[in-house]
Amino acid sequence: MDSATVLIISVGAIVLAFTGFAIYTAFGPPAKQLSDPFEDHED
Repeated sequence: MDSATVLIISVGAIVLAFTGFAIYTAFGPPAKQLSDPFEDHED
């Protein structure tokens, strides 16, 4: 394969992995540990 193709596939895989991890953190089981700063500091 051409080195540019390998680079594009690698960058794409990293972006997809980061996006998947971010969605898992936001909506998966770890989301229960997140807190809402607006609810923590009600006036």
